[in-house]
Amino acid sequence: MDPLVGTAPTSVPTALRKLYFLRFAFAAVWAALLFATADTLGALTVVLLVIYPLFDVACAVVDHRSARAHAQPVRGLYVNIALSTLTGIGLAVAATSGIPAVLRVWGAWAITAGVVQLVVGAARRQLGGQWAMIASGGISTLAGATFLAQAGKDGASLTNLAGYAFVGGVFFLVSALRLGRTRTA
Repeated sequence: MDPLVGTAPTSVPTALRKLYFLRFAFAAVWAALLFATADTLGALTVVLLVIYPLFDVACAVVDHRSARAHAQPVRGLYVNIALSTLTGIGLAVAATSGIPAVLRVWGAWAITAGVVQLVVGAARRQLGGQWAMIASGGISTLAGATFLAQAGKDGASLTNLAGYAFVGGVFFLVSALRLGRTRTA
């Protein structure tokens, strides 16, 4: 069953397309909300920070179920689920120490999750539309290093996390639109 629509998925690209559209919509709304609250590390901001990686866990679980049902590789998804779960916990703890601590946790997650996204995208390249996931993984890795550097500077801010999430969402949108379009060689 495809938990996003309540029917059996017809193919991996169809299930991923629906999931990627959902991820884009979530990222866009989340980015807008974080941008509006990023000046302080209040309760709403902390909830938003923790929800983002937990939403990633839920999406990876849906992705995993679809991939397994169609005999696709799932090892990278297990790694993503573990990383995002630990990040959600880490962000909740880091929020008690301030914005620099949050940026360090988010930066470490962006780097490691970016590498995983690169690997999963490369493994799925035959599905089409995965160049956007591969590019997103590379950008995530670089952005993570930027967040780590930013954490050590005065005036560290969470605003860049909103931009990071939105750009990541755009990559999901592009991939959703391209899924199922195989390369002709």
